[in-house]
Amino acid sequence: MAKAAAAAGTATGQCLCGKVTFEIDVPARWAWHDHSAASRRAHGAAYATYVGSWKKRFRVISGKTALTRYEDKATKTARSFCSHCGTPIAYERPRGPHMINIPRALFKERTGRQPLYHIAIEELQEWAYTGEPLVPLKGFPGVVWQRSKKKKRGSGDDPFELGREEM
Repeated sequence: MAKAAAAAGTATGQCLCGKVTFEIDVPARWAWHDHSAASRRAHGAAYATYVGSWKKRFRVISGKTALTRYEDKATKTARSFCSHCGTPIAYERPRGPHMINIPRALFKERTGRQPLYHIAIEELQEWAYTGEPLVPLKGFPGVVWQRSKKKKRGSGDDPFELGREEM
């Protein structure tokens, strides 16, 4: 069996409220984007980006008693989250019993791995942003939007009048 690489430092992270703090030895083992329905629902987002670490290289620094665990009996997966603010902290799967997967967004530093992989890409939602060009929204600093690909209306067209086929 190959020996694990020596740690080159640590990356620290925390939940939203700061009660739970943790660290991993870097580099992390891997990183990926998970488009599965379970991860979408657990995070309330289009997809979740995880960093995978060996469990022996993951440490809860503070707030261990604030962690709550949800075990899905059907999939045999487990998700841990902060019981105070609800932030997802860890995701464990039976296929990797020695691994723990942590949401990338919780880390303050680089983890030594870029998320190059996509899991369950066939579940990518049609409403998820996939890199289309965005432009500033006039009058709203810091807001960008994707312009519609529809043709612009003529100057005499009433934008509020629906045609019979659209009603």
